[in-house]
Amino acid sequence: MSPVRPITRQDIKGPAIYAHIRDDYRNRVIAMKKARRVIVGDKVEIVFDNRFTLTLQIEEICRLENLNDAQIEAEIAQANELMPTESSLAATLFIPLPQDEHIKDRLKELVGIDEHVVLHIGPHAIRAAFEPGRSTEDRISAVQYMRFPLSPEARTALMSPSTKVAIEIDHPNYRYRVEGSDELRASLANDYA
Repeated sequence: MSPVRPITRQDIKGPAIYAHIRDDYRNRVIAMKKARRVIVGDKVEIVFDNRFTLTLQIEEICRLENLNDAQIEAEIAQANELMPTESSLAATLFIPLPQDEHIKDRLKELVGIDEHVVLHIGPHAIRAAFEPGRSTEDRISAVQYMRFPLSPEARTALMSPSTKVAIEIDHPNYRYRVEGSDELRASLANDYA
């Protein structure tokens, strides 16, 4: 089963069955997400999504909201929009700021971040393509969805254990570069194994 294969209705167990496997499944996905999470500076967290993380998200929504089949299909369609593809990685960027009176000012400082995130895979620098509509000239959402298009060469480099990966943010108000762990590279490569 390829992790980049779209999620279908048959993949979703639903609350009755999921309740019996929830703890084990959640623990496995949480362990997977640990390797796929990158903290970039003091205001940004990036989590690389895949079929397993997105399936867990749907199962949890179904459990909490008791969705009907049409609503489950809608959640599946939305999750598949966030799915990595054979030619791209997908990630969610979070800006986990404290919920206080200064949050709007702190977010405003990061307006335009959607043009300043780069994934480095060996010699390949891949600028993120963000989901449109989550920012304007004067405001930005604290949750952003992005995609990193992979050339065949970048994908080949990702598969090599000796390749280094890094995340860089080159925003005028927020400049950081974080080297990714070997576990991150291996987990992203595993999506294509």
